[in-house]
Amino acid sequence: MQKEVKKSWALFIGIGTMMIAHGLQMQIMGIRSVLEDFSVFTTGVFMSGYYIGYFVGSRTTPNFVSKVGHIRVFAAFASLASLSALLAVVYVNPFMWTVSRFITGISLVSCYVVTESWLNDRATNKNRGQLLSAYMMVIYFGLAVGMLLLNLSEPKAYEPFILVSVLLSLALVPILLTKRPAPKFKKIETISIKELYEISPLGTFSSFFTGVIHAAFFSLISVYATLAKLSLFETSILLFIATIAGVFGQGPIGYFSDQYDRRRVIVVTTFGSSALALLSILTSNDPIQNIYYMDELAFKKIVFFIAVGLYSSLCLPLFSLNLAHTNDFVPKSKFVAAGGGLQLIFGVGAISGPILCSLFMEWFGLNGFFVFLIIVHALIGAFGLYRMRIRETVDNPDSTFTPVPATITPAGLELDPDTPETLDNTATNETKNVFEEPSSTN
Repeated sequence: MQKEVKKSWALFIGIGTMMIAHGLQMQIMGIRSVLEDFSVFTTGVFMSGYYIGYFVGSRTTPNFVSKVGHIRVFAAFASLASLSALLAVVYVNPFMWTVSRFITGISLVSCYVVTESWLNDRATNKNRGQLLSAYMMVIYFGLAVGMLLLNLSEPKAYEPFILVSVLLSLALVPILLTKRPAPKFKKIETISIKELYEISPLGTFSSFFTGVIHAAFFSLISVYATLAKLSLFETSILLFIATIAGVFGQGPIGYFSDQYDRRRVIVVTTFGSSALALLSILTSNDPIQNIYYMDELAFKKIVFFIAVGLYSSLCLPLFSLNLAHTNDFVPKSKFVAAGGGLQLIFGVGAISGPILCSLFMEWFGLNGFFVFLIIVHALIGAFGLYRMRIRETVDNPDSTFTPVPATITPAGLELDPDTPETLDNTATNETKNVFEEPSSTN
């Protein structure tokens, strides 16, 4: 792996630096929104702006890459992402922050497309899995480091936003200095959402609600922590644990999903997530209901941090689980197209996640955050039980669990060792890009 990472150092350093900035920006805006007395619903709305931008960018970026090339697209959108951070610190109001998050979303997905298609161009059957593993570690490690940077300055100061802008600008440097020519962008066969649901109802259903869960959790966890009166240091540690624990959970869950019926693993992980979210409520520090002594409060806080970490370890691998389960029902040649469809469905769910979760926090108080997560996880688990009753287990030797970040694009999905090394070039010229809206004839 070290050899492959060394060859792709420019890409990994660039996207890693960008993820540090993203982790810091996402959480500093959540904390700052509480300090600025924005309502929780308002915060949910502007946080959803990121996922709207992500959805739009995923559909438009491939055309830009085809026309002007990888390097120009990465440079342009990294610059826009840097601008979005400055926009947020200059205009501290919900409308401009929604615009800022939208720009960030459309910019980051564009950089994901560039990075992942470039990595795929460098990949062979021997090193695709290694490159994908390294890429996922860079993504999540960068996010985790960014959350620890919350401690460098007060949330109401302008310095954190300037740091975000600087980091996003620095991410440009290694990409612009790379010697290797950029690859040609390949178009990928698509599967319509209707066809995808007919192939795998549970994979499609679960992907939508996984998007709801992931977006709600990572957009509003800092808001929750701030309202719960956690210190800035405690908030950063909580966010760090939630991010890293999700990475460590991929291995064990992937192992069990390859050994047993994946639907059973999905059901167990989702109901397990609901149980851990309930434990988080029982050990939370709701300042309105807090009647505990200091020593008991400290113990409950430790249990709360552990519960959130365990929750994340079950929650984050859900997208990879959905992908592996769906691939059980499609031929190997369709793996990338099916994954692109699931990513599209995930993105639609993510747009609504922060808004719906913020409504629960308005209706049920602070712990409405976890009440919402409990309900959505239970929906996935209940639908999984239903599907297990009406469809037999399918064993597809071509399909195995591969840990992937939920933000991965179809270009990155080609790094999965299970996928064919190349796509049929004659077919791809006649198919639409996976990010384009499926036609009614599919």
